[in-house]
Amino acid sequence: MMKSFYAAATWLTLGLAAGVFYREFTKLTGNLGVETELSLMHTHILSLGMMLFLIVLALDAVLTLHTRRSFTIFFWVYNAGLTVTVVMLLVRGLLTLDGKSPADTSAAIPGMAGLGHILITIGLIALFMAVREGIGERQERLAARQARLQSTRKATASGG
Repeated sequence: MMKSFYAAATWLTLGLAAGVFYREFTKLTGNLGVETELSLMHTHILSLGMMLFLIVLALDAVLTLHTRRSFTIFFWVYNAGLTVTVVMLLVRGLLTLDGKSPADTSAAIPGMAGLGHILITIGLIALFMAVREGIGERQERLAARQARLQSTRKATASGG
């Protein structure tokens, strides 16, 4: 569970730093308020990074997600995908402020951004698999507990 907490804290720090970087860098270059991919980094990091991992932390507390292989796959693949996506937002934003079209600069830029999105998608699929497994196990535990309670009630009623 602590991995999710530390991931959320790391993405919080990076998201806040991205917001400060956007404001200060555009002010320094005389482009204050210009809409580029840099302006998207702050909210993308906070929502796809920090907020998602806080939600995962809550789900993990109920469904013990961290014990599943699919959760480990989610954790590393999703973080890698989000990192690639954020780096490509940074690259595209800096190129845009420099007056260059990122697509004209290199075909690798949109390709890498696409790779980041693919990794995020694979990570989310793995997360859904972990949640499904956790829900199934939780339902089994609740059914077993309910059966024990019913047998205890029957034994108490017949012995009383």
